[in-house]
Amino acid sequence: MTASVPVPAPRSETLTGKRRVAFASYVDENYLPGFLTLLRSLALTNPTVCEDFVVLYDDLQPASITEIRKLHPRIVMRRVVPERYDDFVKGDPENYLVRKAYFILDVFRIRDYDTVITLDTDMVVLGDLAELLRMRDGVGAVPQFLLDQSKLNSGLLVIQKEYLTDEFCAQIDAVGTAGTYELDKHDQGILNALLAGKFIKVDPRYNFVKRRLSGDRSPDEEDVVILHFTGRHKPWNGGEHGYSGAEAAWKEYDLSHADFVERFLALDDEKHPDLLIHFGRHLVASEGRHDGVREVAEAYLAKGRYEDAVEILGRSPIPADESRSHELLGQALMATSRYEEATAHLLLSTAHAPAAARPFGRLANMAWVLGDNAASRDYALAGLNADVSDRACRISYERAEAIAARPAEAGSPSEQLAHVAFYMERQGNAGDKILPETVRLCFGPDTGDRSWHSIHAHKLFDEAALERVNSRRGLVIGGGGLFIPDTSPNGNSAWQWNVPDRLLEKIDVPLAVFAVGYNAFDGQSYTRRRFEESLRLLVSKSAFFGLRNHGSVEKVRALLPAELQDRVLFQPCPTTVSRQLVPGWQDPVTRDDTVLINCAYDRAGLRFGHDYDHFLREMATAVRAIGKHAEVRYAAHALDDERFVFDLRREYGISMPVEPMYDFDTDQLRTAFARTKLVIGMRGHAGMIPFGCGTPIISLISHPKMAYFLSDIERPEWGVSVHDRNLGAILAERSIGILDNLSATVADVHGRQEALWKVTQDNVAKLKTILG
Repeated sequence: MTASVPVPAPRSETLTGKRRVAFASYVDENYLPGFLTLLRSLALTNPTVCEDFVVLYDDLQPASITEIRKLHPRIVMRRVVPERYDDFVKGDPENYLVRKAYFILDVFRIRDYDTVITLDTDMVVLGDLAELLRMRDGVGAVPQFLLDQSKLNSGLLVIQKEYLTDEFCAQIDAVGTAGTYELDKHDQGILNALLAGKFIKVDPRYNFVKRRLSGDRSPDEEDVVILHFTGRHKPWNGGEHGYSGAEAAWKEYDLSHADFVERFLALDDEKHPDLLIHFGRHLVASEGRHDGVREVAEAYLAKGRYEDAVEILGRSPIPADESRSHELLGQALMATSRYEEATAHLLLSTAHAPAAARPFGRLANMAWVLGDNAASRDYALAGLNADVSDRACRISYERAEAIAARPAEAGSPSEQLAHVAFYMERQGNAGDKILPETVRLCFGPDTGDRSWHSIHAHKLFDEAALERVNSRRGLVIGGGGLFIPDTSPNGNSAWQWNVPDRLLEKIDVPLAVFAVGYNAFDGQSYTRRRFEESLRLLVSKSAFFGLRNHGSVEKVRALLPAELQDRVLFQPCPTTVSRQLVPGWQDPVTRDDTVLINCAYDRAGLRFGHDYDHFLREMATAVRAIGKHAEVRYAAHALDDERFVFDLRREYGISMPVEPMYDFDTDQLRTAFARTKLVIGMRGHAGMIPFGCGTPIISLISHPKMAYFLSDIERPEWGVSVHDRNLGAILAERSIGILDNLSATVADVHGRQEALWKVTQDNVAKLKTILG
């Protein structure tokens, strides 16, 4: 019997289509020593990899499960159902080991992941598994050694979602109960009968059977990645004569837990923050030691766990000459709004001259947050004296100079609205630069300081700021994705507006939250309790609370008590209706024969996971195809976005002209987007701004907000996941389709926009009454 074509499985639950990857093994008490060694080897040879590890089991003792959990932070225990295999025809039904050999087949009943990599418990990992993590098709496996190469060895399987289905499990059960397979091969026999040679052949280095190293040969001679101790003689039970090289490799990872953690922390390689926290925190806590503290603290900072970073660094006094530890503690204290303490530690860290620019840059930014412009300038200048090329210090210095030269506001406070927003610096993200002005256009054509009093969201909202707000006729907060935990972390609100509750309580003018977004990535979290408390107070204080997509509305409502949920409304980002807002707007009579592409690289791990190589390869395919129909140019919203152009040229020899949009003013941005035929963008505002200018878009979805927006305008087909298996072909087909039907697509954009404009008009009419 052979397998039918797998039925497509439901799409990944993540809105971005990001692949959920897991490892899996069947483990029992007899093979537990091998599995513990396997886990240690995985962490030591692949320290940047930390995916869920599913443990299939039937008879493990609680103490054994505890030992397993000590070796991995993301263990998922799943009990198998042994009775499921009772009716399978077996070669030796009385042998309990034969019976258990089928239990790994439960892996095909897992529905939580898009890719599952199974590893036998008599394996040891010796090298980089990146190639396996990048696999995206079918079932991958190594052919049997010295046997029929059309048959696989099931010790390693890389299983994709289309095989993790009820239909494929039914086929497994049918073959097992019929006995139409090699009975002495157990689970492997069933899979070979089903697949009939139709599996993706993996290099033997990834399932290198011990027999290939007979004569005491070392696995180093063959560049082995995964060594498999097939046969009866396991290294934890005494091993076998003639395989000393293989067994020596296994014993390298047969360590006590303390020795294992010591070895992990001593690795020079980059390490996954979850692994660092899991292995490092207890050792540091139990022994009160300083070595390893910095790395664990950096891991906490990377995960947004700022209080934990403060706690672990502050357990014992830091020697004055440990500048990096002082800097990390200063960074963590700043993120929790303990500014005086942060200043002291950052000043100590500047004593190390070769690295002084970075802490001076942090001090300059913190002084600006606290409203001390002179100190900010001085710190920035000190940082530039330490390293004239330091970009953070240069930005702080130029900002301080600009603030000092800024004229006083021209407007009368009683006639102004206060406006909390993220005001982007020159050469900052182009999308963020355009947001404050576009929000203001909703309330009238005057976007300057006669009508508006600007409050940067990241600056500490203190008593003086409160007094200034209460002297205005109202307060508008928006737009942009201000509900994000890590752009400018603070302990006052745990989102971007740095406002303490006690001062938020004292605002006595009408308050409107306008077109704010809930901007967390898949897998990213807030300091939940502090954020929820601040959010509830904000909603209760607001006369209007509008979020820029229905996805954000749902996320925020879920964090609120029932009595506040209905106050959260939909208010589209005003950039999506720019044609209606900009005074004197005229649609272009003709468009340039160009397509603009934008990619984003902030939080690249959250965006791409293991799929960046795939993304780049598929984008090369798309760029070549689209380039036959229009000139393809690159729209860099931020300096870091230009990485795509360099990578594409280096890997695929494709060169693209770059539009440095981070240098454009708002009129130049709108003009550039209005005149092109199509924008393919990964940033939220690389979709929303051109859409608002009447230009067709295709979103490269790496963040939920992209899917939220396309859902709101009822055009999900205008998006494709960066993880899509056929990204290049889909993107090329849809792009060429739009170019071939440009007038109709532009008309569709205008029609979609009308619905958003109607919502905006209705909301603004209410707000004008509320705000006077």
